[in-house]
Amino acid sequence: MELAMIGLGKMGMNMATRLVRGGHRVVGFARTAATVKEAETFGIKGAHSLEEAVSKLKPPRIVWVMVPAGQTTYDTIEKLSNLLGNGDILIDGGNSNYKDSIRHAAMLEPKGIDFLDCGTSGGIWGISEGYSLMIGGKPEVAERMRPIFETLAPAADKGWGRVGPHGAGHFVKMVHNGIEYGMMQAFAEGFSILRAKEEFGLNLAQVSHIWQHGSVVRSWLLDLAARALDEDSKLSGIKPWVADSGEGRWTVFESIDLDVPAPVITLALQMRFASRDEENFSARMLAALRNQFGGHALKKAE
Repeated sequence: MELAMIGLGKMGMNMATRLVRGGHRVVGFARTAATVKEAETFGIKGAHSLEEAVSKLKPPRIVWVMVPAGQTTYDTIEKLSNLLGNGDILIDGGNSNYKDSIRHAAMLEPKGIDFLDCGTSGGIWGISEGYSLMIGGKPEVAERMRPIFETLAPAADKGWGRVGPHGAGHFVKMVHNGIEYGMMQAFAEGFSILRAKEEFGLNLAQVSHIWQHGSVVRSWLLDLAARALDEDSKLSGIKPWVADSGEGRWTVFESIDLDVPAPVITLALQMRFASRDEENFSARMLAALRNQFGGHALKKAE
């Protein structure tokens, strides 16, 4: 099959490359000429505009969008809606809010353009390990895209599937990322406790490798933790500042809207906020209050 990959960031580039290796013809568009040139070294056909990317496809055309969620995705889909037509398919493989995906499907439907929202997980390792794909949209449209999904997934019959109507793919990916927040926070806290028990002199990398085999907590995240600890057992070269890309927040919002308790995911999100607070005024206030009511000692700022 042939398709255009719109957005050649690290993940988009890797996905396009995996598709090319799987025998698909891929046209790649990026905003910078240097990125397009790099893509061409992987067998991707370069395009320097959305118009050029679409023009290099034969109808019915397939366009996969991998750009930042929010306004950028909306603007890209809106422009493509004027370049594509009846029978074409547009797939949003980014991290869009599922509500936006429902709106995008409704916007494209009057023009006869089919839409799939595809939650995509796999990160930088997906090019070799394959991607987990959670797809929302019409079942017959998802089935038409089977060759593409089978190529991107870890195996033809594993790691991908249509999970529901428009929006469902990105909804499932949103919750997936919320779970990821909680799992990451648990590993972070556990290794912090191990490190704090100084009298045992624990080798955290060794512990992580022991847990990789036979343990109920063995996982890909643990494998990545082991890899990080092998590289730097004290993680001394990393600033303790953790970003969130949106999905964790959206998961928490949904838990509130649906009256479903999600304390672990919510706290994991809050801990990411705490990591960014170099001033940490709340901790200063706690220390001041303890001093005021109990005379407890204060540590003065330098």
